[in-house]
Amino acid sequence: MKPTVVVVGTSVAGVRTAQALRSAGYDGNVVLVGEENALPYDKPPLSKGLLTDALTTDDVRLLTDQRAAEADIQLMLGRSAVRLDVTARKIELSDGTRLPFDDVVIATGARARPSPWGCPAGVHTLRALDDAAALRAELRRGGPVAIVGAGFIGCEVAATARAAGVDEVTMLDSAAGPLGRSLPPAIGERFAWLHEEHGVRTHFGVEVSAVDRVGDELVLRLGNGSTLQAATVVVGIGAVPNDDWLRDSGLNVDDGVLCDQHGRAAPHVYAVGDVARWYRPRWGTSARIEHWTNAVEQAACVAHNIAQPESPREHDPLEYVWSDQYDWKIQILGRTGADLGYTTFEHARKPAAFAVLFRDSGGACVGVLTVNWPRALVTCRRALSRGATWQEVRDSLASAHVVPSHGR
Repeated sequence: MKPTVVVVGTSVAGVRTAQALRSAGYDGNVVLVGEENALPYDKPPLSKGLLTDALTTDDVRLLTDQRAAEADIQLMLGRSAVRLDVTARKIELSDGTRLPFDDVVIATGARARPSPWGCPAGVHTLRALDDAAALRAELRRGGPVAIVGAGFIGCEVAATARAAGVDEVTMLDSAAGPLGRSLPPAIGERFAWLHEEHGVRTHFGVEVSAVDRVGDELVLRLGNGSTLQAATVVVGIGAVPNDDWLRDSGLNVDDGVLCDQHGRAAPHVYAVGDVARWYRPRWGTSARIEHWTNAVEQAACVAHNIAQPESPREHDPLEYVWSDQYDWKIQILGRTGADLGYTTFEHARKPAAFAVLFRDSGGACVGVLTVNWPRALVTCRRALSRGATWQEVRDSLASAHVVPSHGR
């Protein structure tokens, strides 16, 4: 009897795990379980092309029925996992089905952090196809749009709304500037300028205390006593891992499923993507990384470790995330937190191109942000991958039209 791998979750981490199992030579049964009825789709376009006419649902499909059949992947859509029995090696689904497995991969991702002010009509979060469709319809109707949260989702929605012709777009955040979780305030100011130059009104360092529907309008009541009227409100204040169904599984669950560097949460149990908190030998800590590239790389690692358990691989990447906002191509590699030291480098020939190198308290180079400067990113990726020192990374940029600017 053939062994069976059950992959729970149909976002990119789950789909790529199922496909990578076949690429790695796994010849057992592969079952892919998804909560949504929709065929698997890619999620980064939800805050970009799917909010306009630039992309359709078919453009973002990760897997079709035909491709699943060709790879001998069994799709079980429209049902969620509600319980994992690690000892008996069975998964209980919402329709009462109990799926046996030899190995299971938890890829249930994360959901948008809900609005703490309730969800009156016109208030949206963005995490699924239905969310994007509903928000797209609102944007087409026009009217002022208020975006609460200036992380990647909030910034991308603001840029997309302006590109779609929405005249009044306001972005608010309690942080001092955009991308406050990823960047120091001084660097965030450059992103605030970008949005303001494109007509977005910004309010930073301000709390939203309530969102109420008053007649045909939504009224945002701010902590400083002022109010803001909007026809549509988008709440982008982070994500929550979908790990609730695992609370009685016996797994170590703490803001995600705790795994070792091989992706194992327990014997024959693995986790990938936004729900997974992997141990990072590079930094000596565990981290949950909500990036598309990380999900794809974790999927390949886990698939290999299931298909070829005699030669397990570690996943210890340099984190990578990108974002397109207006005419800026933003790419981040490694660690770029506000608690790190940094130096900014300007491109001598391109006014809108710059790079920021980040270093830890010991002086080691740990990350880089680049804007419209792919050569700098490639140069820094090579240097960081080989463990180059801070000075070596600086020197590696010397031939790339660099003008050192400022830092701390």
